[in-house]
Amino acid sequence: MVMSDLRPTSSLVKNALFNILYDVSDTYFADLFAGTGEIGITALKKGARFVVFVEKNKKRADEIKKKASKFSKNFKVYSTDVLKFLKNYKGEPFDIIFADPPYNYKYYDKLIELSLSKLKEGGIFVLEHRANKHFDADEERKYGDTILSFWRKE
Repeated sequence: MVMSDLRPTSSLVKNALFNILYDVSDTYFADLFAGTGEIGITALKKGARFVVFVEKNKKRADEIKKKASKFSKNFKVYSTDVLKFLKNYKGEPFDIIFADPPYNYKYYDKLIELSLSKLKEGGIFVLEHRANKHFDADEERKYGDTILSFWRKE
């Protein structure tokens, strides 16, 4: 199955992300624009208490369910638009939200605003994006043409 619009997070960026986050054990974690689900599955493997995956593409969402269930039962996969999910989400606030939207994404401001509103105090929002975009983040780390931007909810 060829999914040409799929752009999985590189191993370099994934490893850097989890080195920076350091300890995701016992966290309530969201993987937005989940794609292959690799980030959320890695969080499960590293002891996250629960992971929410949001992937609009139904086939990909089903693949994530299959893959994640090999490691844990502590996850839920939503096959819906990320902004719609965030607007309607009434559950427990997240400790960590990771978002990797398509590089041509047009709604970054809304994504950042909604994600920050769904974090616990002290929670972290991480946005993966192209190096040609810059946001008013607390911290940025650059890896080739990719940047990880970090916000901490005070």
